[in-house]
Amino acid sequence: MLTFIGLGLYDERSITVEGRDAIADADRVFAEFYTSKLIGADVTDLEAFHDTDIEVRDRAGVEQHPDDILAAAESGDAAFLTAGDTMISTTHVDLRLRAEDRGIDTRVVHAPTAESAASGLTGLQNYRFGKATTLPFEYAHGADGLPASVTDVLDDNRERGLHTLVYLDIKVGWNPRKKDEAGEDEYMTASHAAELLADGYDDVLAVVVARAGSPDPLVEADRLSELAERDFGDPLHLLVVPGDLHHIEADALESLADAPSDLLDVV
Repeated sequence: MLTFIGLGLYDERSITVEGRDAIADADRVFAEFYTSKLIGADVTDLEAFHDTDIEVRDRAGVEQHPDDILAAAESGDAAFLTAGDTMISTTHVDLRLRAEDRGIDTRVVHAPTAESAASGLTGLQNYRFGKATTLPFEYAHGADGLPASVTDVLDDNRERGLHTLVYLDIKVGWNPRKKDEAGEDEYMTASHAAELLADGYDDVLAVVVARAGSPDPLVEADRLSELAERDFGDPLHLLVVPGDLHHIEADALESLADAPSDLLDVV
């Protein structure tokens, strides 16, 4: 059996009870933290909380060379841990399909996601969100201006009146500007993201969500140019570009995110 377990959004306590029990039942426990990570806990914290050893794999160890994970699941019960909900990334879907191809039973234990938290914290209705996108660091995509992967999603959602969740780039232990060095973890801030988007999107209303799932999440709404000048503190950050607003959503942004009332056009 290979059990995919979401760890939730913030620290070692964010996991569900079902997920905690599944880790306790596993013979070996693997994890990856390159797609996302828990800001409020490291691997040592997780090992202490669950009283188990956790074998962390990098991107290559999951996507190109997962044989040790699959072998452990063939001979016993293996668990694979990720931050957030475990099936958000295609990396994890691919690993699950590889296991199924080898006749290994698989199971998914879900957890809170950044997407559900963004909706809940902002008051924007989850069924009014369109396709999400990820805004990469400028050096990561190599194009001038915003990449089409971002602009196409934003343009389509805005045309349809839908909200857009913009995930912000994370680089874990990788420094592409110094390829011979390991590098430090790097997290795009919401202020940097707002600066990148402001020129191309007429300085529209946007909402910052910082540290979702933590004891002190932050939610602030304003024009992109205003958000670009602020410091939103420690990661992780998200940015939401609202589409057409229902009157309850407008009230929520004004009350929960201090959005200026003149930016809240209700459709």
